[in-house]
Amino acid sequence: MHPKDQTIFALSSGRPPSAIAVVRVSGSQAGPVLTTLAGKLPAPRQASRRLLRDGAGQPIDDAVVLWFPGPASATGEDVAEFHVHGGRAVLAALLDAISKIPNLRAAEPGEFTRRAFENGKLDLTEAEGLDDLIHADTDRQRRQALRQLQGLLGNRARDWRERIIEASALIEAGIDFSDEGDVPAELRAPAVKAIEALHDEIAEVLAAQAHSERLRDGMVVAIAGAPNVGKSTLMNQLARREVAIVSPHAGTTRDVIEVQLDLDGYPVTVIDTAGIRETEDPVEQEGVRRARARAEAADLVLWLVEGERGVDPDVVASVGRSAGAVWIVRNKIDLDGAAVARPRGELGISASRADGIPELVDALVKFAADFFGTGEGALVTRARQRDLLTRASESLHRSLGLVEEGEELAAEELRAAAYALGRLLGRVDVEDVLGAIFQKFCIGK
Repeated sequence: MHPKDQTIFALSSGRPPSAIAVVRVSGSQAGPVLTTLAGKLPAPRQASRRLLRDGAGQPIDDAVVLWFPGPASATGEDVAEFHVHGGRAVLAALLDAISKIPNLRAAEPGEFTRRAFENGKLDLTEAEGLDDLIHADTDRQRRQALRQLQGLLGNRARDWRERIIEASALIEAGIDFSDEGDVPAELRAPAVKAIEALHDEIAEVLAAQAHSERLRDGMVVAIAGAPNVGKSTLMNQLARREVAIVSPHAGTTRDVIEVQLDLDGYPVTVIDTAGIRETEDPVEQEGVRRARARAEAADLVLWLVEGERGVDPDVVASVGRSAGAVWIVRNKIDLDGAAVARPRGELGISASRADGIPELVDALVKFAADFFGTGEGALVTRARQRDLLTRASESLHRSLGLVEEGEELAAEELRAAAYALGRLLGRVDVEDVLGAIFQKFCIGK
């Protein structure tokens, strides 16, 4: 039997022990599995309390079961769910009993969602939204993923594709009636108008997205500077817990330390790096090398300076050439008992006393808001989506330039645009990306 035709099962809730655990079965044998363990099928889509028994008639658990006959189910196939007590022994007994029923196998990561996609229950953009929702760490990530799962991009892409096909039909009709005088010109005008509107809509979406797809991965902020200027203390202040060792001795931080933060719903990774200086210690040299590399790859560098000390412009410039932005942050402004006058654009803090930390956090939130874009109306959340929309937009643009030269060339570009949107939705030639997407899902989803 082909793997796609086999009935699959898996734990679809969190790790045991838990109050309740959900085990899901999907496929043609889901009904017989439910009958074998629960005695008979319950009414569709109605919870029913049953005593589950294994193949030998031994009781497993007093559970709640549900029956979803296909195609009106999450996967489009027959689906059975067992809601049992979430103890390890209960789950082990239930999964063992299910596995002994013929023609069943354990599900692979993402296989339930992949079957839903293959049975037309959701398109590829919605599947990606579900994956993002599962892995969302912040409220803004959750909201963006939920919009994708609800078809925000998919619905627009389907509409665009249908309109491209309609425009293509007009262009190709002009080819078919090319020997009938003014007929091609009459068909060409509405087609051009439709193509122009489509191109403008897609271009507007691409232009408005900014860094919105980066919301999935978050923004990286590196704390850098000379040794012993308070980088680790600042790291602990931002994390609101002790994640880095603080010491008065220079060179304490030898490796890169990371912490994940939720700043007003924006996912931010803050990196504490080793102090950048010349050293003979080979271990510290490696720490400095890593510090430079991470700072240069960061979206924002907080370059920490002690008090009124000068800033080495060459070192800062070397980091800033690759990093997204560099802020000068003067630490220990409390040393003289008063804030130090700072040049325009510089921030002042006392990491040990938390002076200026709220202002720094506010500045980071504003930077994140600009970095991620508006977000609330974002359609594009992945590089794959942006690439395919860009291809569709470029094909539409080329078709406009070719329509006067010959309908055949313009029609070919329209087919390319429709094909790109088909790949976006996962409806044409996407086998090369399906594995990469669904294998990242957890087992049971």
